[in-house]
Amino acid sequence: MSFNHEISSDQGPLLYRDLADWYPLLTPVGDYAEEAAFYRHLFETHCRRSPRTLLDLGSGGGHNAAYLKATLACTLVDLAPAMLSLSSRLNPDCEHVQGDMRSIRLGRVFDCVLLHDAVSYMASRTDLARAIATAFEHTAPGGVAMFQPDFVSETFAPGTETGGSDGNGRALRYLEWRWVPDSRTDMYVTDMAYLLRDVNGAVEVIHDRHLMGLFPRAVWLELISTAGFDSLVVPFEHSSYSDTGHEVFLGRRPVADGRA
Repeated sequence: MSFNHEISSDQGPLLYRDLADWYPLLTPVGDYAEEAAFYRHLFETHCRRSPRTLLDLGSGGGHNAAYLKATLACTLVDLAPAMLSLSSRLNPDCEHVQGDMRSIRLGRVFDCVLLHDAVSYMASRTDLARAIATAFEHTAPGGVAMFQPDFVSETFAPGTETGGSDGNGRALRYLEWRWVPDSRTDMYVTDMAYLLRDVNGAVEVIHDRHLMGLFPRAVWLELISTAGFDSLVVPFEHSSYSDTGHEVFLGRRPVADGRA
């Protein structure tokens, strides 16, 4: 049996389906304030038009939008209905649309387009190119698209992390284990073990597998440029990371590119 067949999941990770209601305990919305402020600063700095609208592709639980909506009219797109439902409760004042970042076409453009860590689920070069093309199609001339993979090939290191939080009588703790299959160079696996404690004190342990793309910095820049953007790399300025450990990619759509 091939490795690809063994690890494939047609329905995607449990975290975004059956376990979606636990998501706010995995990464609480309060943890996103600094991250969202960084995104806002990048948009304001690099946008060649007044940034008023935002398209969030792969918006998840809407935790970034909870902060960005203060200055940007946000449209949130996610593939998972359970995550859109979660975000709708947190952000009832935002537009929510179910769709795939590789193929959705809304027929309108935005000043800013955000693909944060959800873009890491583009586990093939073809899928990544399609997601970047979607971002370009929805970026207004003079606007900016931002892409934030968890890792590029140059920054990835196998390892483990732990975390979680308590809330509303429940609690979640997790162990994250990242590793690269011997037979692959363009993806890595994130195995997650969740310990879920309900309001009665009962604890359940669940394993969840996430398949993530892993591409060199040069591939990101090539695909962003091929889509029609002017591309650049920016260090991800966040207190949780070193200056060189993480970075984001920006795609600036030319003011006049003949394709608007």
